[in-house]
Amino acid sequence: MQEKVITLATPVFFLLIFIELAVGLLRHRNTYRLNDAINSISLGVLSQISGVFMRLLRIGIYAWLLEHVALFRLPADSLWVWVSGLLLYDFCYYWLHRMGHEVNILWAAHVVHHQSEDYNLSTALRQTSSGALLGWIFYIPMAVLGYPLEVFAAVALIDLLYQFWVHTQQIGRLGWFDRVFVSPSNHRVHHAVNDVYLDKNYGGILILWDRMFGTFIEERDDEPVVYGTRSPLRSWNPLWANIEVYKSIAKDAWHTRRLRDKLRLLFARPGWRPADIEAVHPKVDFDIRHALYNPELTRSEQIYCLAQFSVLLLTTTHFLAVHNTIPGWSGLAYAAWLGGGLWIIGGLMERASGYSLLESVRLVGTAIGVLVTGSWFGAPTLPPIVQSVIVVSALISLAAFWMVLKSLPAPHGHFSHQ
Repeated sequence: MQEKVITLATPVFFLLIFIELAVGLLRHRNTYRLNDAINSISLGVLSQISGVFMRLLRIGIYAWLLEHVALFRLPADSLWVWVSGLLLYDFCYYWLHRMGHEVNILWAAHVVHHQSEDYNLSTALRQTSSGALLGWIFYIPMAVLGYPLEVFAAVALIDLLYQFWVHTQQIGRLGWFDRVFVSPSNHRVHHAVNDVYLDKNYGGILILWDRMFGTFIEERDDEPVVYGTRSPLRSWNPLWANIEVYKSIAKDAWHTRRLRDKLRLLFARPGWRPADIEAVHPKVDFDIRHALYNPELTRSEQIYCLAQFSVLLLTTTHFLAVHNTIPGWSGLAYAAWLGGGLWIIGGLMERASGYSLLESVRLVGTAIGVLVTGSWFGAPTLPPIVQSVIVVSALISLAAFWMVLKSLPAPHGHFSHQ
């Protein structure tokens, strides 16, 4: 259900993003960069794609617990069940969110949402692809108390959708609303790397949880918010964004000598490192004044990346609509094609030359795949006119891409280190 609703809501998301961009330009307070916005939305797309394959964790475990360990059978047609379910879900979300900042292995998933050094509505779409691996644990109380599956799924969606609008710098303080609900002002604080704001304001819908448990702070006029993480990602690679912290934990766990430290790396606060690792490879101090990651692109490169990203975005809606109707291996191949395309676009925005070859292979491979199979990743045979449109579009894209490369003033560098 969530994938369908998110797909239907996507046009609304993009309309609001366009409105926010227009308002920012009119106010001379634009908060968007094309490369960062594409990266954030790419991570949202990957999250939706991975969600298809993680449904067992998100919904299956809850359904099993509801069937086998629930203490009650709460009625799904009762208003109080829905209202209390939303409140309880938001309370559980507060603790998931808080632990996502205080426990290293949970931060490894949640960090994706904080990596952007911009803050706008596209940041709201920047979601993890691995959060479902452990996130389900925090909602066990709802299953034990017997909240029906449809109630759980619906209130989860309400909580998620609510949080979209608070990711903006164009709305100021809202008076009493800021004191009760999560708002743009107090959620801006949550995304800050400033010392005074760090690890505050975890609420999803209600900011009252933060007030109750001592994690609330107001946005201050004398302390402008600086966005991002204390270990900047400095990449447009959406795959690397999802594994960055996992790799760091695994690397330190492999090299540290003591078993206790290997285990502690999973549950310590983010940023903690074993003494023997820190002695050999000391962590670089964070400089809040560091320059934003922003590799320069020509206008033609920007247009090409935006056009190809738009095609992948539209194709993702098709994947989400048909994944239940195509064979399993075809679905995995389709997901890999989409993820690979987003990865390549990220590499192109980093101006890494190896990705020029990969992009050419992607476009040629797409055309050949349709010509040879006559279908699209296990879907029914495509009409000849549709096959022709896909093949011609791929070849036109290839020609346009090489025209872009030919116009560049200097050759690109090498593969991204990620």
